[in-house]
Order: sequence, then structure tokens, then C-alpha cells
Amino acid sequence: QVQLVESGGGLVQAGESLRLSCVASGNIFRINAAAWYRQAPGKQRELVAAIVSNGKINYADSVKGRFTISRDNAKKSVFLQMNSLKPEDTAVYYCNQEIRTGTGVDINTWGQGTQVTVSS
Repeated sequence: QVQLVESGGGLVQAGESLRLSCVASGNIFRINAAAWYRQAPGKQRELVAAIVSNGKINYADSVKGRFTISRDNAKKSVFLQMNSLKPEDTAVYYCNQEIRTGTGVDINTWGQGTQVTVSS
């Protein structure tokens, strides 16, 4: 069984930074792709940043230049560095990973979410 555990959320003031972490555990051969999504109250879940197997990275327009997604394959971890945070970044942030398990099966799995709150 594969599990994702997120950490790093919290309450900050506008202009400050946070770094989210997402660590995968279980029977993992490799992480094919990873992404961070967020969901604000009353809104749909939206893609924030994604990194795919060939290393290509995509960002939502609203976070370009402020957020950086990265990965550490050896530690089976994905990170989201968030700088110059704005009140509109307030949301629950979810990690999503596409993983090839040790049995050769590809699965897509989600973390439990971590709250990010930015005060003005």
C-alpha cells in the first residue's frame, strides 16, 4: 500500500513563505509524476504545479514566479516552495503522485491535504 504524507502548511502573513513537503511510503519503484493542487472554500480543486517524468514543469498562471515545485527521487519526496504568498493563496493544498509500485502497477494517489492560510 502506498501512502502520501504532507507537511509544511500553516498560517503566515502576506509576503511570507512556506515550503510544503510530500513524502511517499510503501512499495514504490519510482515516482512517475507529481503535482500540487489546492482547493479554497467554495471553489473547485485546481492544479497549482506539476512535474512529469521527463522533468517538464507546469505552473498555474496565478503562481508563476512565486512558487517552485521540486522533487527528490531518492527520498520519494516532492516539495512546493511558496514565496510572496497572497491572501488568495489560502486553501487546502493536496499532493498528488503517479507512482509505479514494486509490482509494476501504476497508481495515482492523493495526500490528506495541508492547510495554508495567508493573512493580509
